[in-house]
Amino acid sequence: MPHAGGRKWLGYVDQFLLYPSMLARRVRQEPTATLFVITDHALGPWVPRIAKRAHVIHCHDFLAQRSAFGEVPENPTRWTGQRYQALIRRGYRRGQNFISVSHRTRDDLHRFLGRQPSMSEVVHNGLNGNFRVLPVDESQRTLEGHLTSADTSGFLLHVGGNQWYKNRRGVIDLYRAWCQRTTSTPPMPLWMVGCEPGETLRRSADSMPRGGQVRFMVGLSDDQVRAAYNLAALFLFPSLDEGFGWPIAESMACGTPVLTTDAPPMTEVGGQAAAYLRRRQPADVNWADDGGRIIEELISESREDRENRQQRCLDQAANFTAANALDAYEAIYRRVLASQSINPRVTR
Repeated sequence: MPHAGGRKWLGYVDQFLLYPSMLARRVRQEPTATLFVITDHALGPWVPRIAKRAHVIHCHDFLAQRSAFGEVPENPTRWTGQRYQALIRRGYRRGQNFISVSHRTRDDLHRFLGRQPSMSEVVHNGLNGNFRVLPVDESQRTLEGHLTSADTSGFLLHVGGNQWYKNRRGVIDLYRAWCQRTTSTPPMPLWMVGCEPGETLRRSADSMPRGGQVRFMVGLSDDQVRAAYNLAALFLFPSLDEGFGWPIAESMACGTPVLTTDAPPMTEVGGQAAAYLRRRQPADVNWADDGGRIIEELISESREDRENRQQRCLDQAANFTAANALDAYEAIYRRVLASQSINPRVTR
């Protein structure tokens, strides 16, 4: 069994050398009425094989492409990665019909294409997982064994992995700044739900002021994550970048207020319901303190203001349904086929 690096390179051989010829044969066999759907622009090397046929290419985020151009100092890309992204870009630039998950993603697409494609639509992701407001006692039962006495008055919550753009260290810095500011003793804990943290991140969570506590919650089930959204007093999502920002919509669908980054696409998802903090920059020494102040303001809202914010969250989250997304996909697929005056058949 090859090690991880060997498996990666075998995957490249399959993706770039073996599968394209198989795809070309399949394309020749398909009737004219077939619509080919590329589910991610990162599969760009396959696009030339279907570029002359009816097709749609889905675009999720261009973070890797932007990093390869040196636009993201937090994520430098090695020469091999730059060549890989160039190969992807050379492929998807042959496409004509695109669906992006956000206006930010579409803006990046057009910039990298260097032209206006025949069709370029934005369809926001639809929530799955049945995120909704749950009774408190149901959420507590779902998290039985994880809740401690420190969690009885609620907790702050972050959901995300260790990717550079998730800014998990920034979440902890915000929490530390809030612990220094709040008069609550002890402050509500911070739940960091997601992957096992690295040692550096774990050390950054030590010795919080006023008895604050950071809890890394690894391996929660989908039901438990949904219950955590419901029990949280505030959801923190200061991402440096995103393609869409699923957790923002998930938290709002559970009626929990959100503090996120004041930049698209986070502002697209959060709308008028979320609270915002500027994107963190390395030289911005006041970022965490300003965020701690906003956290305190949100935590201290009156019951009436909190209920109004909760309703705005629910109204905003209602824009992101799977049914809406699927209906929009179907309508776009049919438009592409109609533009070529053929009857539909979809191949992914």
